[in-house]
Amino acid sequence: MTQPRSRTVVVLAAGEGKRMKSDLPKVLHPLLGRTLVGHVLTAARATGADRSLVVVGHRADLVTAHLSEIAPDAVPVLQAEQHGTGHAVRLTMAAVPDVTGTVVVLNGDVPLLRPETVADLIATHEAADAAATVLTAEVTDPTGLGRIVRTPSGALERIVEERDASPQQRAIREINAGIYAFDAAGLRDALGKLSTDNDQGEEYLTDAVGLLAAAGAPVGTYVAADVTETLGCNDRVELARLRRLLADRVNEAWMRSGVSILDPATTWIDVTVEVARDAVIDQNTQLRGATTIDAGAIIGPDVTLIDTVVGAGATVLRSHAKQARVGAGASVGPYAYLRPEADLHDRAKVGTFVEVKKSQIGPGAKVPHLSYVGDATIGADANIGAATIFVNYDGVAKHHTTVGEAAFVGCDSSLIAPVEIGAGAYVAAGSAVTGEVPPGALAVTRAPLRVVDGWVRSRRAGTKSAEAARRATTEPPGATGQPGADQPATTEPPGAEPSGVAEPPGAE
Repeated sequence: MTQPRSRTVVVLAAGEGKRMKSDLPKVLHPLLGRTLVGHVLTAARATGADRSLVVVGHRADLVTAHLSEIAPDAVPVLQAEQHGTGHAVRLTMAAVPDVTGTVVVLNGDVPLLRPETVADLIATHEAADAAATVLTAEVTDPTGLGRIVRTPSGALERIVEERDASPQQRAIREINAGIYAFDAAGLRDALGKLSTDNDQGEEYLTDAVGLLAAAGAPVGTYVAADVTETLGCNDRVELARLRRLLADRVNEAWMRSGVSILDPATTWIDVTVEVARDAVIDQNTQLRGATTIDAGAIIGPDVTLIDTVVGAGATVLRSHAKQARVGAGASVGPYAYLRPEADLHDRAKVGTFVEVKKSQIGPGAKVPHLSYVGDATIGADANIGAATIFVNYDGVAKHHTTVGEAAFVGCDSSLIAPVEIGAGAYVAAGSAVTGEVPPGALAVTRAPLRVVDGWVRSRRAGTKSAEAARRATTEPPGATGQPGADQPATTEPPGAEPSGVAEPPGAE
């Protein structure tokens, strides 16, 4: 039985990418959940390689740090001065002098390359026992790309860079994708023979292919079925085009798996996101990072979710969430903001203009509108009224608030942490709670109402308010829907039961 060949991956990621006009190395620019080089390394996993080497150069510190996060097994090889792709590969071969078998070379800026294509390239190469196999593609506009020059019999003769090509060669539409499979021994020999006799004065890896072909070694090609896989990135315009192409590919894959995407043109889903069958993604939606959407959830329109988990049947409408969890059947929005560690349990509701941070919202609990919930635990079926503030920060430290099961917090209340509202307790609207409220109790800190009759007439004479008050107190009752002069507004005396509370504190 034939022993499987050793495989080594080399990723070329040393270039500056001057046309990007960026302080960030080109290969570190993001594209739907991964950097450019991150996409290439993901495709490279299909090789089953024994080792991966990444050539770093421009801002090598940044690239190396990124590699330690996304591919800690990849070995960086420094190309301190960039003298061409051939020079880069020669450095890697020097770094691993014992390498044998198949060496796969990938450009670090081809993020649409599929793992299946890399696997097919290697299979073709190894089945033919070739010295080199080049991934090529037929394009309508080959401008700026290396051309594949073939013999009259159709065999690959050499690869010519555009700036070194003749007018006849520039008319060729089959291009070099910059992706290769080599036999290690043949590659090492060819690299030792490279020259810098070209327009750029660099060592071209493409010349190694030509040298092998000229020596009579078997050199083949594998034509990519989808030309978009071979597209590289040289500037931000091309980066945007790649982002659109990748987004279309991702969206199509999800729709074919049973996800409804109502407007693919305005839906952006990172390649790291997971979406279950029968989820619905409405327009203007961004799903980023490690976000997961369970079956039957409805997301959008106008939603951004970053590293957020959404349970089955939940709804998120016109909202922003980061590192949050939305339970099954829960409802978020419109215009809600879930910050890190916001955890909505099943059937919970966070409504309009509500911000939640580092808090547990219990099953069936509701925070319907205009509230801030920070560093809190809210029990099952509790109701938090509009404009409630969980006052969690004293200027130095954050403090926790607990609201018990089925508790009711009235509108415009402040819960000044640390504080606990017991199960089934009520907080009257407008209260500022600073201490414990026992289960089933009522907390009231509302100041008595004071009414100063005639204040507007004496202090704001001549204003529209004063004129409105005059009409309301001189016209017959019912003429304007306001009480007349002999019908003063009712007020609650000090100690009276707050409006909307059926029984006074302590009543049986």
